[in-house]
Amino acid sequence: RVAAGVRADAETALVALATSLARAVVERDELARSRTGAEAELLEVRARVRAATAELDRLTDEVHRDEVARAEQRYRIEALEGRAAEEYGVDLATLLAEYGPAAAVPPTPQQVVAAETAGDPVPDPVPYDRAVQERRAAKAERDLATLGKVNPLALEEFAALEERHGFLATQLEDLKSTRRDLLTVVREVDERIHAVFAAAFADVQREFEGVFATLFPGGHGRLVLTEPDDLLATGIEVEARPPGKKVKRLSLLSGGERSLTAVALLVAIFRARPSPFYVLDEVEAALDDVNLGRLLTLVEQLRSTSQLIIITHQKRTMEIADALYGVSMRGDGITGVISQRLRELETA
Repeated sequence: RVAAGVRADAETALVALATSLARAVVERDELARSRTGAEAELLEVRARVRAATAELDRLTDEVHRDEVARAEQRYRIEALEGRAAEEYGVDLATLLAEYGPAAAVPPTPQQVVAAETAGDPVPDPVPYDRAVQERRAAKAERDLATLGKVNPLALEEFAALEERHGFLATQLEDLKSTRRDLLTVVREVDERIHAVFAAAFADVQREFEGVFATLFPGGHGRLVLTEPDDLLATGIEVEARPPGKKVKRLSLLSGGERSLTAVALLVAIFRARPSPFYVLDEVEAALDDVNLGRLLTLVEQLRSTSQLIIITHQKRTMEIADALYGVSMRGDGITGVISQRLRELETA
């Protein structure tokens, strides 16, 4: 009986446990469904929050951009007002009233001049056209940039430059006048040089032929201009042909012949343009007796019009002198000068 009672109690407990377990399962399923619904609602709320956050960020960015744009627009308006006041000297109200879109645009000065030139009436003001006026303003700015910045000292600088220009113009005219005078003087000097040189050359050429014939009997010598058409740049060639020779160039003559030719040229110059006195330094050193005698004949001819100082070691030259001056060294090593007048002795 006890066992039966225990068994009955156990069965009752099992039934109650099964009932509790079934009820717990039902409650668990309900709770699971409730959790699933809550999670879905939570996901939906989070999605709406994210969307709202993104919309808030977008609206915040737009507000920030609008504020920046308004600040930039306000700064631009202030800058334009300042530029209008600084460059044009008018305030914003006057600028809008006289030059705003509501005001008619008068004709340009070029249009007025063209109408007056053609004899037509002056064009009437036209309504404001932003594109046209922007092109007109851009052209005016280009023209203004071409003119450059305004120089407040331009008048003073112009006056100074004008004075400087006048001074330089005067100096230039003086220089031109001086240049003309100098060219005239140069031309006159050139003409004088031409005349003097031509006359001197003709005289020397004539005398050279005579002197050469005296020093070289039977020979022929002459002076030739290398450029006869340009006397200022011409050279002079000496043609010498001693008797019995066909050569004319000085380089083909002997030493004595070249010396005599040079003496002939010097004597020709002396006779063409005489001088009060001459100094000859051993001009006959390389001459033989025959040529020396011919040279002394020329010296005798020159002494009739000029005084000659001749340095020589030739006795024949000393014999024709009026006075001799000898330089010798005495026994004590001191140089002494001895003089003697020969013509007075011969006269005595």
